[in-house]
Amino acid sequence: MSDTPSSLLLRSHFETLTRVSQVLSRSLDFHHSLREVLRTLEITGHLSRGMISVVDPGVGDLFVHAVHGLDYDEFRSVRYQPGEGLVGTILEERQTLALPRLGDAPRFLDRLGLYDRELPFIAVPISVGGTLQGVLAVQPDDPDDGLLQERVHFVEILANLIGQSVRLSLDTGHKPPIEARDPLRRSARQRPGLANLVGQSVAMLRIFEQIRMVAKWPTTVLIRGETGTGKELVANAIHDHSPRARGPYVRLNCASLPENLLESELFGHEKGAFTGAVNSRKGRFEIADGGTLFLDEIGEISSAFQAKLLRVLQEGELERVGGDRTLKLDVRLIAATHRDLESAVDTGDFREDLYYRLNVMPIFIPPLRERLEDLPKIAKHLLDRLGGIQRRPLRLTAGAQRRLTQHHWPGNVRELENCLERAAVMSDSGEIDADLIRIDQSRERSSRRSPTSPTPAVPAVPRAGVREAGDGIEPGGEQSERERVIAALEQAGWVQARAARLLGMTPRQIAYRVQILNIEVKQI
Repeated sequence: MSDTPSSLLLRSHFETLTRVSQVLSRSLDFHHSLREVLRTLEITGHLSRGMISVVDPGVGDLFVHAVHGLDYDEFRSVRYQPGEGLVGTILEERQTLALPRLGDAPRFLDRLGLYDRELPFIAVPISVGGTLQGVLAVQPDDPDDGLLQERVHFVEILANLIGQSVRLSLDTGHKPPIEARDPLRRSARQRPGLANLVGQSVAMLRIFEQIRMVAKWPTTVLIRGETGTGKELVANAIHDHSPRARGPYVRLNCASLPENLLESELFGHEKGAFTGAVNSRKGRFEIADGGTLFLDEIGEISSAFQAKLLRVLQEGELERVGGDRTLKLDVRLIAATHRDLESAVDTGDFREDLYYRLNVMPIFIPPLRERLEDLPKIAKHLLDRLGGIQRRPLRLTAGAQRRLTQHHWPGNVRELENCLERAAVMSDSGEIDADLIRIDQSRERSSRRSPTSPTPAVPAVPRAGVREAGDGIEPGGEQSERERVIAALEQAGWVQARAARLLGMTPRQIAYRVQILNIEVKQI
């Protein structure tokens, strides 16, 4: 007789409970133990994206304590007030929440950017002596198969186990999770090294200094750079080193939502504002009040939405969709884009007034290929993190390092991270040699033909086979973009408007190139 899905699930649950009990009895270090519990749930229980939130007794809201699949810096500022989102609903109603499909829940906030909307979602209160201490949330690996209630019962047992472990810790005089995590929170605020931003190149040292300078003030920051260069890490560091570090830090990728949903997500909506708006909801701006709002891929929003966003930025107030009440807000905005906004302004695709409102303090992140001297330290940092996940030391041989430095890295640090993770998986010993560094050769060839700037190639200054009279630019081999811009500036006597005409560009475009290519402007 073959096993039924129900019996297989029961067997999996029994094995998982055994392992979770072992983890919780092994150590009273809550931060480590709870991460191990979530890891066990994914490996043997087929419950992924585990999150444990803990009640902050001083405030009365929930803060995210542990998330399987995310680094501490990616969730440490996320909080939920009573009734806010699905997790906040547990805090308010103190009852289990089970959804066959997460995407059907209008209250889902997706602050972590982690959950799959097509899968079920289970959130269960963690109680100690009848007092709510936290929330355990998970997602089954597969769509609803009719066994959701069995999984809910299992997660409730797990939450009870965690609650008993918390009570035992309190009875023996150990610190509860909120206090146990405080040293991590303090060290994250106090560390000067912007730990996830790695590099000692001149370009990166300049960025570190810019972060420290701009973090002190509520100035709007626009982070520029190619995809995969670490723009979000810079935004995180600015918030962490700012006076608003204790306030909320809210993120949104503007390219991930259509315009109608983007407006509701940012500005919130009132009950009945549109089909499916069964409750009133705060938007990201409201949630970020007193803190920082990070809008990634700001260059992707439509012209119509640009006008709405500009109004909010100019006036510091907004109205929810379908509402008539004006809300006054105190939000520090950080935006990021990989697009050439200057060209978008000139073609009419991006509003000039919004561009100037955002571009108060630009920070340019260089691509990895322009700071290859940082690659060994970045690789070590990524391997240390991977080694922590795999629970073993990982290291690169000299041959592997040479192989990495020979690549052009069109995908930047994100591509490097994927490459190293793939190599680590294939290494039995933890030592990664050159033969484990697998790079897409076709992508490598095409990337070497691409411009070195994060923006489209600059039109070359006219230079036919012979030197034109008064050209001032030497003929011959292919020039880099930086060389062409410098040549045009020299010919124009370092007058940017004149050089722009030589290159067939606007003054705004050449000013952007001067910044991103790190060209020192001479005074003549």
